[in-house]
Amino acid sequence: MPTPPPPPLAGGLAGPDDLRPLLRVVLGALREGAEARGGPLPGGGPDAVTTRLRDALGDALPDEGRGPEEALHTLVRAVAHGSADPADPLCAAHLHTPPLALAVAADLAASALNPSMDSWDQAPAASALEAALTRAVAAEVYPRAPAPAALVTTGGTESNQLALLLARERHSTAVKVVCADSAHHSVRRAAWLLGLPGPVTVPVHDIAALNDALTKLPGPVLVVATAGTTDTGRIDPLAAIAEVAGHHGAELHIDAAYGGPLLFSRSRRSLLAGLDRAHSVTLDLHKLGWQPVAAGLLAVADTARLTPLAHTAEYLNAEDDTDAGLPDLLGRSLRTTRRPDVLKIATTLRALGRTGLGALVDQVCAAAQDLADLIDKHPGLELYERPTLSTVLFRPTGATDEQTAGIRRTLLTGGRAVLGRARADGRIWLKATLLNPHTTPAHLHALIALVEGSTPR
Repeated sequence: MPTPPPPPLAGGLAGPDDLRPLLRVVLGALREGAEARGGPLPGGGPDAVTTRLRDALGDALPDEGRGPEEALHTLVRAVAHGSADPADPLCAAHLHTPPLALAVAADLAASALNPSMDSWDQAPAASALEAALTRAVAAEVYPRAPAPAALVTTGGTESNQLALLLARERHSTAVKVVCADSAHHSVRRAAWLLGLPGPVTVPVHDIAALNDALTKLPGPVLVVATAGTTDTGRIDPLAAIAEVAGHHGAELHIDAAYGGPLLFSRSRRSLLAGLDRAHSVTLDLHKLGWQPVAAGLLAVADTARLTPLAHTAEYLNAEDDTDAGLPDLLGRSLRTTRRPDVLKIATTLRALGRTGLGALVDQVCAAAQDLADLIDKHPGLELYERPTLSTVLFRPTGATDEQTAGIRRTLLTGGRAVLGRARADGRIWLKATLLNPHTTPAHLHALIALVEGSTPR
């Protein structure tokens, strides 16, 4: 029996033609799955979702294949049917954005070309694009710095880990991390991972308390502030924190994974005053940047701060190759193989510009204010506080913590709405994180009606 030809590839001259019919299958399966789901989340809860998926999958490793079109249609449809859809305005639990169609299209091109960003001979153009894009982003964060830089990461967690790693390499494991309870959990995990002392918990937004803590705490110290907490979206007083940290000789890292894209908003950029005084800044454009995961960045005020990441592997960046002019990419990440996530980011910024992306940021922040207004006026609901970004905490008036948590689970298992939860002031709150720029007042009213209808009487 003759050996069958190998399956077609995505690259080369024939790649686009071979992809085209398969993409039609994928797009059709996405639509069918969304129609079958019929809402923001599949109904029935975890057991029902798992059963449907297993029924569609069958044998996960069959002896004989079913062919590319059948496999794509069956599994893409099944996963789409069983997915939480952040493009549905009633899916508003997490910092989980609906990606822009143009960013997804660019990500397809990145997958088809498949550059690996660990050596120039694997990614000639993508490495040049990454260098240009990261320079532009670094200059946006640090407009007055002579030599800022930025790295592409998988998201806020990796960026925060890198920031702590760089501080450790400058100051040894004696460096102490100071952060608030509201700091992202990745800060504490990074300290553990890097063998640093457990973070010293200080309400860094309380400038007097921060000053008192730094007065008593022997150095070296890294203060971590937050521009957009995951629970409430609050932004710390960055300029005042930078002033106190500088007075005590402490370094400052700002986790702006959520709030960083306010830089693109003319009306809200001032909320980030002081951002450029940090030694390092975390950004994450798969949040308020509407990118497919992953799209993180770490910006630093001085390129020299990245020196500890330098690394040589003969087969990737031999010294004589570097001396001859081939770009050295290994110092751009702790990862070796990594995708060209820069392509979708650069495509989005080129398509929308600073103004277009800023307008999307303004839209979702305005929607959060509208939702807060509706809750404020509703006699049966309690608002935690006015939103800073696009996160709104609320709960039924008089409900217990158990009832509030139960409302969220009822909506989830029914597939009707996806709300998050947060603990603030010792109580459980429902969390609406509005990241869909297509959200309308009608959607906000529908969300409140669903909460009302699920509240025990």
